[in-house]
Amino acid sequence: MSSPIDFKAVFDRISTPYMLMDDDLVIVKMNAAYLAATGRPREEMLGRHVFDAFPSEGEGRRLLEESLERTRDTGETDVIAVLHYAIPKSVAEGGGFEDRYWSCTHTYVPGVGGRGYVLQNTQDITEIKRLKDAAFSPEAPPSTALLGDAVLRRVEALQSQSVQIRRLFMKAPSFVAVLRGSDHVFDFANESYLRLIGRRDIVGKPLEEALPEIREQGFIQLLDEVRRSGEPFIGRDVPVMLARKPGETLEQRFLDFLYQPIIEEDGSVSGVFVEGSDMTDRVVADQRQRLLMDELNHRVKNTLATVQAIAQQTLRGAADPDRFAGAFEARLLALSQTHNALTDSRWEGAGLRQILNQELGPYGDERIRMEGPDVHLPARVALSLGMVFHELATNAAKYGALSTAGRLLLSWSVNDAGTLDFEWRETGGPPATSPDRRGFGSRLIERSVTGELHGTIAADYGEGGLVVRFNVPLDRVFS
Repeated sequence: MSSPIDFKAVFDRISTPYMLMDDDLVIVKMNAAYLAATGRPREEMLGRHVFDAFPSEGEGRRLLEESLERTRDTGETDVIAVLHYAIPKSVAEGGGFEDRYWSCTHTYVPGVGGRGYVLQNTQDITEIKRLKDAAFSPEAPPSTALLGDAVLRRVEALQSQSVQIRRLFMKAPSFVAVLRGSDHVFDFANESYLRLIGRRDIVGKPLEEALPEIREQGFIQLLDEVRRSGEPFIGRDVPVMLARKPGETLEQRFLDFLYQPIIEEDGSVSGVFVEGSDMTDRVVADQRQRLLMDELNHRVKNTLATVQAIAQQTLRGAADPDRFAGAFEARLLALSQTHNALTDSRWEGAGLRQILNQELGPYGDERIRMEGPDVHLPARVALSLGMVFHELATNAAKYGALSTAGRLLLSWSVNDAGTLDFEWRETGGPPATSPDRRGFGSRLIERSVTGELHGTIAADYGEGGLVVRFNVPLDRVFS
């Protein structure tokens, strides 16, 4: 069984910066990424009010304080797209403050007794902000006819620097684009952006024409609102359907992105700066992890319930502690063997022959004949049939064909409806007689086939030996 998850270790290893405050805005926890982003040691922040640890006055302080209090008091997530907030430098750096830009998301975390917490996810966007300002809001150079040599060299240096910055944007790992005008015409798109959309020819085209598949997905409306309000928009794990090439099947991607208005000197918005990352692999991995965790929790509950039933019923039918211990251990071993087979396949199922060989292998291949196609059993079916075969094999070893020189003839098929039809036939052993009372083994077999697997089962007791026939659907989604 896997070890319990250490959620404190998971929190500390998350690659994006997180910091947790109580409802008095006192810092109670931060992860390693947060320490790296702020350049501060943990002991300088723990137990301090957030504005004692990060003192500031002015607009940045007001925006941050209002956002934190809004999240704390309403329980609603609050986002500050761009926050201009200087942070203290360390003593090793000479002290003082460093001018920084941040993107902050504040989330409410319920606590005990009505006292909750505020979780801050913060991203340092200082370099992005400075590069954007330098690359897309350049100063218009004066006429070179009126310039001296020194000034001319300075202008040339600035122009060269602008070219270098644009090259950096072209090679940046995140996708970057600049949209101009009310129709959101592509003025610039870097390599990552072009790779995301299948390297289509988009520069100079309106967004709706360049990427027609997003017309009804709400992104144009978001851009319109950014232009109208002059306020940035941050999207996290936003789903979008994109075609890698025109006319191809749409693929779902998940994006983190920022729509930042490009504001001119007169206050008008001339365009929108787009920056983001394709988070599809992470989102899909997170979804799969959540699914696996839910499935694991469910399977553990089912397994514990099965073990509890095995213990209770074995105890009722045991005449003495030694017989109970032997029977209980054998049944747990059967359950463990099936679990091992499923673990080998990452709980994606197991083969029918594999399960049969595990249960019947100790009795010798020469005594067992199997006829049927290779059948892949879903995990829930494999687990239940593993217990069924164990009980049938145990009964055959005690009272049936395997207690003498008899044999087992096992045959199966899968019909067009996806139902497994199975026959267990014992030959060459003592006659089979109907039991006076139904023991745990009989009840477990019936419950497994009819209750858990929604199938049917019938047993024939005769002079030739026991014959058990059952059928179970394989295409059903079991819970």
